[in-house]
Amino acid sequence: MGKKNWNFCWTEVGAELTGVAQSLITTCRLHDINPYDYLVDVLQRVGQHPARDIGQLTPRCWKAHFADNPLRSDLYRFTQHSHS
Repeated sequence: MGKKNWNFCWTEVGAELTGVAQSLITTCRLHDINPYDYLVDVLQRVGQHPARDIGQLTPRCWKAHFADNPLRSDLYRFTQHSHS
């Protein structure tokens, strides 16, 4: 996934963060989770989620706890109404 893509990270920190993002996306796909749905939900949930239960926000555990009713962005609501 990386190889030539690392040339565009500019710094080691950028490359590391890109690796984290790619790892999350790949893990979502391995667990049959839409990465967009996962990231939108987790980014909204993380600020109010108890620190002791942070493991629930990993893709595998998130699927079991939150995938049936993920938090959605306002953009999702808008696109759903425009298709009706």
